[in-house]
Amino acid sequence: MAQQHQASPWEGVVSGTTAAILASVIVYPLDIVKTRLQVQVQRQKHEDANDREKQTDTLKIPTDSAHCDNFIDSIRHILCEEGILGLYSGLGSSILGTASMNFAYFYWSTAARRVQQSTFQKHGIPDTNGIAKELGLGAIGGALAQLCTNPIAVISTRQQTRKATDQQRSMWETMIEIIQSEDGWTGLWRGFKVNLILVVNPMITYGVYQWLRGCLLALKKTKGLGSADAFLLGALSKVLATITTHPLIVAKTMLQSKPPDCRNGKPFSGFTEVLLYIMKNEGLLRLYKGLAPQIIKGFLVQGLMMMLKERTEILIKRAILLNGKKRLRSLK
Repeated sequence: MAQQHQASPWEGVVSGTTAAILASVIVYPLDIVKTRLQVQVQRQKHEDANDREKQTDTLKIPTDSAHCDNFIDSIRHILCEEGILGLYSGLGSSILGTASMNFAYFYWSTAARRVQQSTFQKHGIPDTNGIAKELGLGAIGGALAQLCTNPIAVISTRQQTRKATDQQRSMWETMIEIIQSEDGWTGLWRGFKVNLILVVNPMITYGVYQWLRGCLLALKKTKGLGSADAFLLGALSKVLATITTHPLIVAKTMLQSKPPDCRNGKPFSGFTEVLLYIMKNEGLLRLYKGLAPQIIKGFLVQGLMMMLKERTEILIKRAILLNGKKRLRSLK
């Protein structure tokens, strides 16, 4: 009987990383649009008695040179100003960021689990597979992964939000530009604090999903959910988590990009200053700018990742089995 192939943990991370990269490339134009809408600044300007001839009502005056009202308008602007390649600006750094984040998350999550298991064994504490433990290990892995990969995220955001009139720069040139700015080396870790807070996003998703699941099971008086019900509840919980944390996502994006034109090159000191600035100068609803492409991107990436991950795992297993058969033949 042929020996059954035992799945290695690295097969999961390789297939997951490959799937994440492919999914990110497919939906990358959405990522560009989402990022540019989030860093776009408007200022509310009310009627002035001394300037009634110019203003007769409350107007929103764009403070940046180019202003896009919505998702479609943003795509049109990019295509007109930069062409089709503009929808893929900063793709290389984004791919590197996706790959490094997956590997870093896997490494630190595994390291945290080993420390936890050895600590429990040393003190004779029983190890259980509880939800709180899994969420805690995931949070530690996510936080340490963010610490390692935050510079790549900053570089990617800078490349994505670069204007058509600006000189195109490589990842290395962009990194040097950030280091030579007012922030210095610390500029590569802009948005790290808010990234730590955003670790709660998957926790909210999981918690809401479990609550909705319990409500639906009680309503239907059944013990399990169908595939369609599970997908819809998962999608709804993801939307609610995104809506809840979206202001922080906007703040992180603005922190990691160049300061808007209206600030004359003065960077934000932290995410709280960004949130207060948006509410004061743009209005409360502008905390949710770029929400539509953010949600659409999340749906597509999640769906594509699951589909591509499954196919990639099959291909990896086939390649490993084929390589094993070749080695056996060579030994005969």
